[in-house]
Amino acid sequence: MNKIVYKEELNSTVTLMKVDAPLVAKKAQPGQFIILRVDRDGERIPLTIADTDTEKGTVTIIFQIVGATTGKLNLLNEGDYINDFVGPLGKPTETEGYKRVAVIGGGVGNAIAYPLAKKFHDQGSTVYSIAGFRNRDLVILEKEFREISDKYILMTDDGSAGEKGLVTDALKNLIESGADLDCVIAIGPLVMMKFICLLTKQYGIKTIVSMNPIMVDGTGMCGGCRLTVGGKIKFACVDGPDFDGHLVDFDEAISRTSVYRTQEAKMRDENCRLMNKEN
Repeated sequence: MNKIVYKEELNSTVTLMKVDAPLVAKKAQPGQFIILRVDRDGERIPLTIADTDTEKGTVTIIFQIVGATTGKLNLLNEGDYINDFVGPLGKPTETEGYKRVAVIGGGVGNAIAYPLAKKFHDQGSTVYSIAGFRNRDLVILEKEFREISDKYILMTDDGSAGEKGLVTDALKNLIESGADLDCVIAIGPLVMMKFICLLTKQYGIKTIVSMNPIMVDGTGMCGGCRLTVGGKIKFACVDGPDFDGHLVDFDEAISRTSVYRTQEAKMRDENCRLMNKEN
């Protein structure tokens, strides 16, 4: 079991937790993830590692409250324990050799984008960070991104913070202004990543996407996280989660995410009723 040593509400739907997990913290690299179970009867869910502190032995996770398990996780507080916390899993993001990069996060995907942007910054790369949200109330990690970015561009759908528009608008303006990017890394909703890749393909810019499909065991055995990449079957948990975005079959990935939508809604409703009874 792993103790929660810090908890912070970043906005109404996103929570940050620091978990005591020294062995995971010692090995983890940006781009990798953990799988956790809130309790003995809980489901296994993957969460990308947002940060680590090897001296304190903690791992930071940032999650959006979207289903039954993330709802249960959010009920835990500092001093409580998570039943299982396994990792690091997946391959670290390759960052060497890139001099000018654009790191793009959509919504809670910015929690994954931040440690990557920080690593690029620490190794001396020029970092352009583009963060997209629906509105001001959902913005996270703005201060942290500004500190490690050569240029930080905040986009909101309604224009309530930063500039009004989509991350693709900001990326196109950046490219056409002469940024001369070596690589674009996109992390967020599948539709967002799909259209970023369609854009960068027009300019011939290498693009890496972080895929987070349905996942169960995290070791490549269950096959639940399979993707089609370059016409071949890949498993996000062991072959990824990073892939060449120009080779990913996004339409298939988007279709597969809706397979359990009915069951997820049922579990979420049941969990909400349970929490209301307890309160």
